Amino acid sequence: MDVVLRADVEKLGLRGDVVSVARGYARNYLLPRGLAEPATPGLVRELARREAERARHEAKTADEARAIAARLDALELRFDANAGPTGSLFGSVTATNLADRLWERERIRIDRRRIALEPIKRVGRYVVPVEVFAGVTGELRVVVAPEGQELPPEEELEAAAAAEAEATAAAEAAAAAGRERAAAAVEAAAAIAEPDGAGAAEEPPDADGPGADGGGSATGDQA
Repeated sequence: MDVVLRADVEKLGLRGDVVSVARGYARNYLLPRGLAEPATPGLVRELARREAERARHEAKTADEARAIAARLDALELRFDANAGPTGSLFGSVTATNLADRLWERERIRIDRRRIALEPIKRVGRYVVPVEVFAGVTGELRVVVAPEGQELPPEEELEAAAAAEAEATAAAEAAAAAGRERAAAAVEAAAAIAEPDGAGAAEEPPDADGPGADGGGSATGDQA
């Protein structure tokens, strides 16, 4: 099923992309959450028109691109985000967010696909490469701070990130140990439930046993 994304969806696409997904994924997740809408022919035509309009504002020559790149190098964009005590965001800052902010604040039009950014999921300071034109790249400084607060010093950010990584590793180790204990318990239960001697082959009568000897002695006596 083809849908148009209404927001950036990690590992799927950016806002405005037409993507093909399983019908159940679309109906049960994307559509109810407002993350996508069906890709009707009319909507696809409207998206193409908007894309062409946006392209008119992008750099057309290397000289224009170098001027834009110089402006990007001098900029710093700040995003206030809802974050937890360890600095992890409840959500993320994406290439689409950067492209929108550049247009709204600076009237600089950049194709979001030219912004080399994996979704930002922690508060901090970032330097983001932006390909303005073929062979022309600028660097945009981005600050992601806790909502209504100043960004903590770099040492605190690093300590918080290390603490969260340690906690995550401990949780994963505990989960792995739990799985091992569960598997061992299942094996032990199966061993207890198995009948004693099950699967053992029945031993054949001993050819040299008492019965064979008794038969031979009786014959000899009669003779």
